Amino acid sequence: MPLEFEDPDGDGNLRPVQDRFARQRTPWWRPASKFGRISLAAGALLLLGGLTASGLVLKHSLDRDARFRIAGSQNIQAVGLNEVSRAQMLPVFGEDIGRNIFFVPLSMRRRQLEQIPWIEHATVLPNQIRVSVVERTPVAFTRHGAQIGLVDANGVLLSMSPETMAKRHYSFPVLTGIDPGDSAAGRKERIELYLRLMSDLDADGKHHSEQISEIDLTDPEDARVLMPEQGGDILAHFGEDHFLERYQRYQAHIAEWRQQYPHLASVDLRYDNQVVLQMSSGNEAQAADGSGQANAAGTANDGAAADAKAKTEKKSPAAAVRKTRPVHGKKRMAPKRAALNSNRRKPAAKARPAEGMRQGG
Repeated sequence: MPLEFEDPDGDGNLRPVQDRFARQRTPWWRPASKFGRISLAAGALLLLGGLTASGLVLKHSLDRDARFRIAGSQNIQAVGLNEVSRAQMLPVFGEDIGRNIFFVPLSMRRRQLEQIPWIEHATVLPNQIRVSVVERTPVAFTRHGAQIGLVDANGVLLSMSPETMAKRHYSFPVLTGIDPGDSAAGRKERIELYLRLMSDLDADGKHHSEQISEIDLTDPEDARVLMPEQGGDILAHFGEDHFLERYQRYQAHIAEWRQQYPHLASVDLRYDNQVVLQMSSGNEAQAADGSGQANAAGTANDGAAADAKAKTEKKSPAAAVRKTRPVHGKKRMAPKRAALNSNRRKPAAKARPAEGMRQGG
């Protein structure tokens, strides 16, 4: 292909036409001449310097502008506070007084607010520091030693003065077995057992849960409910399921059991088609079938006979049932027992505990 020449500068120096095309294909940001490269670099540095200077000026202006400065606690607004006072919330923002609102670490402040026991969730907005909180809702009283507190559905322990509790008119059962030293997961597991119990008792719409005054959740597989009865409370073992069914069985036969056994102290409802009755200290344990009829397994109806038996065996059959536990997640099978003819009961001092019931302290 023949070469074509041209004199683009008019100086008499001819150049091939393809050089012109080559020059046109050179990117603008990579000049062919040294002068062009120096000019482009200088322009880029000037632009970068201008942007940096503008950013610093803007930052300085925002930082010094009184319109965006948190002058005091009056610039911190909060909504949703009920149990948490402003005095409890404001220390979280102590470092931000005098600071520009654009330089407040909002995510960190939110996490710090949620560490306050009563605050379940917090939202912090950079508009004169507006805080929106969602407080925890208590579901029960707790008793640890002589201290009475509250607990929410996640097992978080909440403190409140007795005067404030009285003003709130809370009506909850008292839970024991939930200690501050327990893990968060352990407390939540026990509260879930309590919530299932209360929900199941009210499943038929008769609000049986209102009759519950105290629940021992020490064992997360056995809700032990203190049932108020005339002449003394009865401790009922409800296990971890079938709460309504067991409650109805208890209510159907408790009057009969108390009449037959005046020293009745505990009723274990966790067995299939059978309950185990435990007498108060110094008396014997009883086993009853599902119909409510108690079968004597070495029964002593008077304290003197029971004391004689305790001295003979040096173990208290009254606690015979407490060491027999159900398998987790399954119904516990009824213990084997030697049912005696109710018309031919042996003397209590010579009676033996029911077969299959182990002795306990």
